[in-house]
Amino acid sequence: MLPACSVRALTPADTDAALALYTDLTFGPPADNAAAFLQVLKHPGTTVFGAFHEGAAVAMVTLHLLPNVTWNARPYGLIENVVTHRNHQRLGFGRAVMSAAIGAAWAADAYKVMLMTGQKRGARGFYESVGFSSEDKHAMVIRRT
Repeated sequence: MLPACSVRALTPADTDAALALYTDLTFGPPADNAAAFLQVLKHPGTTVFGAFHEGAAVAMVTLHLLPNVTWNARPYGLIENVVTHRNHQRLGFGRAVMSAAIGAAWAADAYKVMLMTGQKRGARGFYESVGFSSEDKHAMVIRRT
């Protein structure tokens, strides 16, 4: 059962909390680029949803709604940077922010929502539990070195 939480779109006032969560996501040095986070918030069609428990941000997800020509010009959603604080995992907070993001995509008449997950993170089962499937698609990435 999900502990009490609220889910909402993050605002510039949430910058410090978001940067702390990004640090949990990257497992690296602190994500201290407030200007980059504010740029994400300003990007048209992008929303960062956060779950709050006892006043603290414990999970977040970024949803990009992108314009499209096919599918009767309906947009599609791209989910990125899904993270739940390591002390709050497996309690339902990740599911709560994913539900908010997917719901926002459907409310915008998106015809699909997609995401990619790394093999090493072990999150595939979580994404399948919220409705994602890899049965008919194969993700590919090219990275600049």
